[in-house]
Amino acid sequence: MSKKEIKKAVLAYSGGLDTSIILKWLQDEYGCEVVTFTADLGQGEEVEPARQKALQLGIKPENIFIEDLREEFVRDFVFPMFRANAIYEGEYLLGTSIARPLIAKKQIEIAHKTGADAVAHGATGKGNDQVRFELGYLSLDPEIAVIAPWREWDLNSREKLLAYAEKHGIPIDRKGKKSPYSMDANLLHISYEGQILEDPAAEPEEDMWLWTTAPEKAPDEPEYITIGYKKGDPVSINGEEMSPATILETLNTYGKKHGIGRIDIVENRYVGMKARGCYETPGGTIMLKAHRAMESITLDREEAHMKDELMPRYATLIYNGYWWSPEREMLQAAIDRTQRFVEGEVRLKLYKGNVTVVGRQSPKSLYSPAHSTFEEDDVYNQKDAEGFIRLNALRFIIEGKQQPERRQEELEGSSDDVCQIETKSVSLCQKIKNFFGLGNTRS
Repeated sequence: MSKKEIKKAVLAYSGGLDTSIILKWLQDEYGCEVVTFTADLGQGEEVEPARQKALQLGIKPENIFIEDLREEFVRDFVFPMFRANAIYEGEYLLGTSIARPLIAKKQIEIAHKTGADAVAHGATGKGNDQVRFELGYLSLDPEIAVIAPWREWDLNSREKLLAYAEKHGIPIDRKGKKSPYSMDANLLHISYEGQILEDPAAEPEEDMWLWTTAPEKAPDEPEYITIGYKKGDPVSINGEEMSPATILETLNTYGKKHGIGRIDIVENRYVGMKARGCYETPGGTIMLKAHRAMESITLDREEAHMKDELMPRYATLIYNGYWWSPEREMLQAAIDRTQRFVEGEVRLKLYKGNVTVVGRQSPKSLYSPAHSTFEEDDVYNQKDAEGFIRLNALRFIIEGKQQPERRQEELEGSSDDVCQIETKSVSLCQKIKNFFGLGNTRS
């Protein structure tokens, strides 16, 4: 669809400088009517000022949409993700990634409601968010036109953006101290990128962290909390039932107080580059620990192990923007099936950046004290283990008889002879080099 064919576009609008510039740019470059959508995902700042800014920029009142999505965000996106124990590259709890499919969904809904033929976002051409938004748009409406201003315009510096804003009368808030970092926040986390963080060797300044107390300054006394679960989702804290958003808000409060949930990572972006990010996910960090503890007594061994094998794939799908994909939905169905009996309570100790599980109980527990005891029991015959071991060793016994040379080298060598091991390693390396024609080339 060409620029002239687009008559109305729904813009994901924060009310900040960048999306305000995009709003004006859409009006000028596309000559289209603009509808703004502002989502309250618990980012901790007022969203109503976005309405006033949109009005100042000529948006009709009926074309301004502001929605409180906190409950839907946690219930339908965060909780399903945490049932999977999803972690990207071992550390990242996907706080930004999981918010994008909901925003995309709402933009498409508003586009259908208002008769818009396009949607627009403010993600840059270097990051993951452009992929997440656009995969969402096209999954939900294959016919929708997508406008990505950062991939079209030449406003590629802060100076050019400010000059454009001044030229077109776009309000610039110059009051107060502004964070030098690029930040994104919602009820699950807050992220920091850019500036000093672009040097992966530089330690971030303490005043960068806005949500959590430094662990060394956290209370000197631990605090204990109990989280109740039903079908894999937290439903209560210290015996008090709460809504999904209230659960996460409350856990955030505990985590902030005790310095829980800070990470500093270099991650592999889907678009190909590495990027450093710092994240605070206080409530999510507590929730992940509690959920795994609940699963430890309610999931079958093979069920739990297979779920752990699937988790990295699931996490990567969310990170890369495939929330609405058939493969994510397939994995979600399998994961949700495992959560039928994940109910009970987990008791945790919070202390100076750490979350420690100190107890767990469930009416559906598979933990059997009678079988696990170190004392005398009458439910488990230890002699049964002999046949179990013999059957599992059968292939090793056959290998040892039919292919004795398979282990001969290990038996003849000395396991603690470091020099011998190093010599073998050097010899193997030389063989590999010779095979590839590298000779004695040093690397």
